[in-house]
Amino acid sequence: MIYIALKMLLGNKGKFIGIVVGITFGALLISQQAAIFCGLMIRTYSQIKDIEEPDLWVMDPQVRFIDEFKPLNNNDLYRIRGVPGVEWGVRFYKGLARARTPEGAHQQISILGLDDETLAGAPTGMLLGNIEDLRRPGAVIMDDAGYSQIWPDQPLQVGHIFEMNDQRAILVGICKASRTFQTIPLIYTRYSEALRFSPQERQSLMYVLVKAQPGVNPEELCQRITAVTDLKALTRQQFAWNTMYYYMEKTGIPVNFGITVLIGLIVGTAISGQTFYLFTLDNLRQFALLKAIGTTNIRLVGMIMLQAAMTGFIGYGLGVGPAAFFGISVQGAQQLAFYMPWQVLAGTAVAVIIMLLFASVISIRRVLTVEPAIVFQT
Repeated sequence: MIYIALKMLLGNKGKFIGIVVGITFGALLISQQAAIFCGLMIRTYSQIKDIEEPDLWVMDPQVRFIDEFKPLNNNDLYRIRGVPGVEWGVRFYKGLARARTPEGAHQQISILGLDDETLAGAPTGMLLGNIEDLRRPGAVIMDDAGYSQIWPDQPLQVGHIFEMNDQRAILVGICKASRTFQTIPLIYTRYSEALRFSPQERQSLMYVLVKAQPGVNPEELCQRITAVTDLKALTRQQFAWNTMYYYMEKTGIPVNFGITVLIGLIVGTAISGQTFYLFTLDNLRQFALLKAIGTTNIRLVGMIMLQAAMTGFIGYGLGVGPAAFFGISVQGAQQLAFYMPWQVLAGTAVAVIIMLLFASVISIRRVLTVEPAIVFQT
C-alpha cells in the first residue's frame, strides 16, 4: 500500500508540486517571521547579556526594564555591600546623551558608566584600543556599529575627538557589542566621566552590579538583598526576561509578527488543502477500486496520511532551509535581527502538521464515503 500511495502522489506531478508549494510558503513565512521576532527580542536585553561579570543587578523596585531609569540613593551601594554573600558591588550608570561630531552632525548616544576603580562591566570584544585607556580624562570606548553611524565610510581608528552635551570626549577604543533594540551608538566610559557627559541630576546611581561569593546561590542572594534593602535584586537571566516581557507586553511587536505568522498558516493551509483535495478527487476511482477489492478504511486513511506526511516533510525542508539561509546571509547587517533557535524549528513543524491535518481531513472524509460501485460507472 505504501508503494501505491506514493505512486498515486508522484504520478500527478502538478498537484504534488502545488501541495508542496503551499506548505513551503507557509513554513518559510512562519519560520522567517518567528526568527526575526526572536532576534528583536534578544536585542532588548543585549546590554545585560554583554555584561557578564556580575551575577546580579540591583535597582529601584519600580524599574521594569533596563532602559527605565530611576536612580538609587548613594547610600544604597554600601547597604548592598554589607549583605552577607556579596563578594563585591559597584556603581553602574546608564543614560542618554547627544553627541556632536566635528562635521556638525548630532546623534543620540547610550552611555554606560563603569566603576572608576574596577571597570566592572567593560566590553570584552575589543577591536581597537585597551580597556585601561578609559582611565584617561574624557576617554570613551564605542561599539563598531555606532562608529559606523557617526563616522560612516571611515575605517575603524581611535583618536577621534567629539562633543557630548558640550563636553569634550576622545575615542580611545572600539569594541564589538551585541546589537541593541534602539540601534543607537553605545559608549563605555568611567562612572565619573558618565556623570560629566550626562545632564546633572540630584541622584545618578542607576544600578548596582553585584558579584556573589563562591558557593552562594545568586537567586537566594537576590532575596536576601531585597529583604535587607527593600530594593529589587535580579539575576542577569531574570532581568533579561523582565526586559523582554516588557517589550512584548507594552509594544505591538508580538501582535504584528503574530498576524504575519497567522497569515502564513492560513494561506499555506488554503493552498495545500485545496490542492490536496483536488488530488484526491482525481484519484477517487483508484480509492474506490481499492475499497472494492477489500482494502479497509484504516489502510485508506493511512495511505492519505502517508501522502500528506511526504509532502509536509518536503515542504517543511524547502521552507525552513531558505529561511535559515536568509538568517546566515544577514548576520553581518546592523539593521536586521534574526535568531532561529530550535523552538522556532519545532513551532514551524507543529504549524506544518496543522496544515496537513486540515488539508487531509476533507480528503479522508471524501474517500471514506466513496462508493466502490463508481469503478463500474462510465
